[in-house]
Amino acid sequence: MIDLYTWTTPNGRKVSILLEELGLEYNTHSINITEGEQKAEDFLKISPNNKIPAIVDQDTGITLMESGAIMLYLAEKTGKFMPSKTEDKWKVTEWLMWQMGGLGPMLGQVHHFTKFNPGKAPYAQDRFLAEAQRLYGVLDKQLADQKYVVGDEYTIADMAIWPWISRFEWQTVDLNEFPNVKRWYSEIAARPAVQKGYHVPKFTQDIPTA
Repeated sequence: MIDLYTWTTPNGRKVSILLEELGLEYNTHSINITEGEQKAEDFLKISPNNKIPAIVDQDTGITLMESGAIMLYLAEKTGKFMPSKTEDKWKVTEWLMWQMGGLGPMLGQVHHFTKFNPGKAPYAQDRFLAEAQRLYGVLDKQLADQKYVVGDEYTIADMAIWPWISRFEWQTVDLNEFPNVKRWYSEIAARPAVQKGYHVPKFTQDIPTA
């Protein structure tokens, strides 16, 4: 049994979608970051960086924070959504790191400056909007000749990237400008496990339609 500590953010949804795709049993613990619940001492013991998501695997006693590490752990634990072929495995890891180090942080800045504080820092707003467009272009090119981010196999790389793209409206991105991303996004959005995992720990809105 997995205890999942999460909230309705792209990073949180990455793990709940994976858990649903894996069909693992898990208990959900809501950590309302808008009310500062991530700063509670009990949660600090689970996630020293005070960030969601985090898990406790009751089967092994392992506690993990950081969504990328959690996804790698669950993929290895179950032997699913990570290729066994060495080259493909490292390509999946490469794109997972691309999301962790680039797409997520940059789009998070777009959310901060463009959605929540528009006009307050024009330089920052322009800088991160331009970077968002560049990153969408990188992803669009990667998806030009293959179904998923790494070939024709659906992996944790797709699950890590997709929730950030699901906030394309927050990022003022027109998916019609990135047809390969739009096709990929819509196909993944239709998966039952994605539809269920998106609404963990609670419903906020329907999945945006591309």
